[in-house]
Amino acid sequence: MRRFPSWWLVPSIALAACGGSDDRAADAPAADSAAATTERPSGPQAIVTVMYRTPKDTAAFEKYYREKHLPLVSAGKEEIGFQQAELTRFVSALDGKRPTLYRQAELYFSSLDDAQKGMATAAFKRVGDDFKNFDTRGLIGMLALETGDAGTAPCPALVTVIYNTPKDTAAFERHYNATHVPLVTEGQQEIGFVRADLTRFESNLDGSPPARYRQAELCFSSMDALKKGTASAAFKKVGDDLPKFATGGLTALIGEQQ
Repeated sequence: MRRFPSWWLVPSIALAACGGSDDRAADAPAADSAAATTERPSGPQAIVTVMYRTPKDTAAFEKYYREKHLPLVSAGKEEIGFQQAELTRFVSALDGKRPTLYRQAELYFSSLDDAQKGMATAAFKRVGDDFKNFDTRGLIGMLALETGDAGTAPCPALVTVIYNTPKDTAAFERHYNATHVPLVTEGQQEIGFVRADLTRFESNLDGSPPARYRQAELCFSSMDALKKGTASAAFKKVGDDLPKFATGGLTALIGEQQ
C-alpha cells in the first residue's frame, strides 16, 4: 500500500486539455494497448493522467484511438521518456450506474524531472495535437505524483476513486493518512485487491490548479475478484468512511485495463 510522507511542488507545465461533459455509457469494444509495457518503474513517479469524457460516437473513438492515437504514443515513447502506459476503460460506476468518465490513460515517468522533459518534447506535442482528431467531448489532463514503491502486480480490473478538492485539504489529509489508508490496508486480504495506487494531482497540464484532487486505484486479478471484493464487509467499512473526509465529493468507477 502506498504511503504519503511528503509531496513535491510542481511548476507550471504548458499543455491545454479540457472540454465539455457527458455521462453516457462506456459501451465501446476493447482496444489494444499499443503503448503499454510490462514493467513499472520503482521509486517516486510522476504520472501524466488523461481522463476522457464519453465521446459522441464511441465506435469512432475506439477505432481512431486503437489505430492512430496509441501507435502515435508508442512511436514517441523513447523521445517522451515514459516508462509505462496504463490504459483503462471504465465500464460502470461503482453503484452499477453509467460511468461519468469513459477512459483514462496514465503515462508513468521515473521522476518529475523526466516528466517535465518528456512533456516539452516534439513527440509529446504531436500526441496532444492529435486529441482533436478523435476526442469529441473533451478531456481532463493532469499531472499526478505518488510516493513509495511502485506496484508490479497486473491490474486487469480496478476500482478507481477520484476525489474532488475537499473543503479543508489539511483535514482531508489528516483523516486520509491516519485513518482511511490504514483501514484499506487492514482490509486488503478480505477485499482481495493485489495492488493499490494512491496519487495526488498537483496541477493541470497547463500549470493551473488541478481539476481533481486525489485518485486511488485498487487493482484486482479479475472482474470476478473485484465483484467479490466490493461485496465484502471490509470494503463496506472503507466506503462508510468516505463521507467523514471527502467533503468535496468523489467519483467511484469500475474499469478494465487494456
